[in-house]
Amino acid sequence: MDKRVYLLTVISFVCGMVELIIGGILDLIAADFNISIGQAGLLITIFSLMFALSAPVLLVLTSKYERKKLTLVSLFVFFIANLIAIFSINYTMLFISRIISAASSSLLIVLCITMASNIVSAEYRGRALGIVNMGVSGSIVLGLPIGLSLGEAFGWRAPFTLIAILTIFSMIGVYFLMGNVAPKSEVPLKKQLKALKDRKITFALLTTLVFLAGHTTLYAYLKPYLQTTMNLDANWISIVYFLFGAAAVGGGAVGGTFADRIGTKQTIYGVILTLIGVMLIIPFAISFLPVFLVILIIWGMMSWAISPPLQSYLIEIAPDTSDILISLNNSALHLGVALGSLTGGIVLEQLAIEFNPFAGAMIVALSFLTAFLAIAGQKETKRPF
Repeated sequence: MDKRVYLLTVISFVCGMVELIIGGILDLIAADFNISIGQAGLLITIFSLMFALSAPVLLVLTSKYERKKLTLVSLFVFFIANLIAIFSINYTMLFISRIISAASSSLLIVLCITMASNIVSAEYRGRALGIVNMGVSGSIVLGLPIGLSLGEAFGWRAPFTLIAILTIFSMIGVYFLMGNVAPKSEVPLKKQLKALKDRKITFALLTTLVFLAGHTTLYAYLKPYLQTTMNLDANWISIVYFLFGAAAVGGGAVGGTFADRIGTKQTIYGVILTLIGVMLIIPFAISFLPVFLVILIIWGMMSWAISPPLQSYLIEIAPDTSDILISLNNSALHLGVALGSLTGGIVLEQLAIEFNPFAGAMIVALSFLTAFLAIAGQKETKRPF
């Protein structure tokens, strides 16, 4: 397989990492700019919202441009956005940097997937796309602990400095290693949105959105939650995040395996019910660290186990437009992160951070309803063991 796929994986990891990397340094940003944790949490919200909305639009607007040049331009814009974050003198500057980095990274991840499929032969295409997507999923779950470790050691600007440096190396790699990649005709945005007329598709996408919103209601504020309820120091919090990240990466494999063995419907229902139970147990597990760590690992696995069965379900019900639906499902995921971080900030501002797990569980419970509305009456596809 073409080794340049790994370069694209690195780029997708760097671009994906910037979304939640800020979650581990919210308290440091809040203290530096004299704002509340809830206001700092809006930096996650605006990024996820802009990422979800800009990806399909930018994809259409840039459909005629050669992919290597477009990647270099997008990487440069992404680099500038992180420079603005590094040198931000106030909250407004940092907020603007998040908007720019979200828009540029959303396009870059799509470009990485597109180029990966073009530079390998047909027999390696699936494997190449899987590797690039691992960079995206790995960045989402590992970005936060990386940000936490660097932020605690060197200040909240350090994670953005790392991303800026990695972006420079990415630009050098693309310039010298990537050949020209001709653009493909992209699906018009109007055609993408037509898929939402199908009730099952709409509620399946809503399931992704609501499920991730419930999860993020607590996860985006996990550090202050651990500090408030368990009085954990920075070292233990780093351990918690890395355990969660490892479990989340493994959760994707678990969700995919169960979807193949017992079917997508049963897996979707099972994952949602398990996450509801876990989030309700968390407030009672914090008094005993070993029990909490076990619950944390299950939470991490369930948080990302939902994606494979839901994606498989979308392919089952609409195979002809599956590419479009997977793209829309990715946008729904990021909208869910935006909604969850916003909701979590409101809960901790208006009530107390101790209520975030309960609020998250209630939101996840709504995803069971949307899943039922999406799946009810759909015939299960038989799968061999």
